[in-house]
Amino acid sequence: MTADAAQAQGTDATPVPFRAEVKQLLAILAHSLYSDREIFLRELLSNASDALHRVQFELLTNREARDQAAELAIRITTDEDAKTITIADSGIGMTADELAEHLGTIAKSGVKALMEGLEAGQKSQMIGQFGVGFYSAFVVAEEVIVTSLSYRPDAEAAEWRSSGDETFTIGPAERTERGTTITLRLREDAAEFAAPWRIKQTIKRHSDFVAFPIYVGDEQANQQTALWRQQPHQVTAEQYNGFYEGLTFDHNEPLLHMHVSTDAPIDLHAVLFVPATRERGLLERRIEGKIKLYSRKVLIQEETKDLLPPHFRFVEGVVDSEDLPLNVARETVQGTQIHQRIRRTLTGRLTKALGELAKDDAEKYAIFWREFGPFLKEGIAIDPMVRGDLLPLLRFHSTKAEGEALISLANYAERMAEGQDAIYYVLAGDLESARQSPHLEALGARDLEALLLTDIFDSVMLEGLREYEGKPLKNLDDPDLTLPGDDAGAASRVDDAAFAALTARVEAILGDRISGVRGSTTLQASPARLVSAAAGPGREMARFQRMLGRDHSVPTKTLELNRGHQLVVDLARRAGDGADDALVGLLVEQLYDNALLLEGLHPNPAAMVGRLQALMAAAAREGK
Repeated sequence: MTADAAQAQGTDATPVPFRAEVKQLLAILAHSLYSDREIFLRELLSNASDALHRVQFELLTNREARDQAAELAIRITTDEDAKTITIADSGIGMTADELAEHLGTIAKSGVKALMEGLEAGQKSQMIGQFGVGFYSAFVVAEEVIVTSLSYRPDAEAAEWRSSGDETFTIGPAERTERGTTITLRLREDAAEFAAPWRIKQTIKRHSDFVAFPIYVGDEQANQQTALWRQQPHQVTAEQYNGFYEGLTFDHNEPLLHMHVSTDAPIDLHAVLFVPATRERGLLERRIEGKIKLYSRKVLIQEETKDLLPPHFRFVEGVVDSEDLPLNVARETVQGTQIHQRIRRTLTGRLTKALGELAKDDAEKYAIFWREFGPFLKEGIAIDPMVRGDLLPLLRFHSTKAEGEALISLANYAERMAEGQDAIYYVLAGDLESARQSPHLEALGARDLEALLLTDIFDSVMLEGLREYEGKPLKNLDDPDLTLPGDDAGAASRVDDAAFAALTARVEAILGDRISGVRGSTTLQASPARLVSAAAGPGREMARFQRMLGRDHSVPTKTLELNRGHQLVVDLARRAGDGADDALVGLLVEQLYDNALLLEGLHPNPAAMVGRLQALMAAAAREGK
């Protein structure tokens, strides 16, 4: 305490040593407890809000309480020249003894004692719990002065002072109105907080939804009403959209909002949004959402990563709970079963809301799937615990769905043919290539349906999606695939000897790029297709790695030839002649490259240009 401050207080001020634990706390506060210095204002405003709630409860039954008609509010004034901040409330107030007890002892808070006697709904209004928030003032202040007048009609005003050293002083003060005023004499390096704009900015970020008005000068700086603390039926669509825009700076209306407000079995208030697009926001380009975490309407974390599983990380919103255990600085959440229950509740509600959207508005859900389907596919792949919940949300293009229409696995299962015991799919680089895939020819002849998987994340999803309701998913490029119904392959027009000669010629031209050549029993209109050398779950992930550019090698597959196709017939004739026909080499190479293109596996399509020109020249010569 400075000599000037002691003189200003007069001879009635009594120096009192801090208890040992408070001295240690002040040292910790000054160096490491709070990661963000502006938190001091949040803590002091939270304390002021609690003081106002306490007197509000008192005024309900105590007609003798001081200043019955006083506005319940917080007022902040600053002086940039003097580098001071003054925070005044009209709350419960304190006597000299209470100042000594509450401000001289760590974690001694009148709020704690009060909360023990409150009902659950009243507890949710109280912010402070730890009693250390007040000491955060010393993060920015070289001296703190607290002047207070209790609500008790016979109480006298008192003043508490400290410079954050080993002592504080308490003495009488001049004050006629109920409540508490805290004056901070700022450190030189914290002078920025004496600017009104800086105070307003901090209030907007951390204390915007404190239930009482916070005035900075003559202007109210906080909204007071937290939308997520209202009952859902009280909030209009316009209010939700406006709140979302203010939260995200995204001017597009969200596809979906979910509002949770419950006191049991846990206290949980949340509003979550599914944006309209993955990339959003004019000021911040991002594809992942942010969940802001509040405790009693006071911001605790700007971005909380683990309140939803990773496959819902695109969601935006706020979560508020009085049950979350916080660390002493109220800056992080301590992991507990309550935290996990909140996560499970939010995840379950969000999954249900998406299911209802899919059922009630297929067009809007298709937009959701286009934007955020890859996230759900990731969840299918990496989290077995949620796989069953996410399966109904999956959507696919299929051979029996026209254009961009999507179907669910349930839709596919309902249309399965008699005797069909598997769900078939084909992988391709894009939807048009998938629809032209030669793998589909055998299915078309049998009136069977196939899922068309063209997204890069489909290969990831298949790592976790191997069956649906007991029916395995089978890739149509499986080498030993059997289909229900009669063999629908084209009739052979190449005898065994000629085909053997062609096979040997093709294997010589393509070398180790293929694992072999065989005749097809399924192809009808296409001359060739590529099938996997061996069935197995690893080949889809190998495809994913290649599409990410991590592995440019083309997988070694078996080349199936349609012995009834005219191109194969002509190739067999030329190969059987035994001549060194350069045209055979060009045709075989192009046949192989065409198959790679339809599979979405060709590493460099531009390399085909020279060969195509040579084939065009040969065709022109043949026409003369």
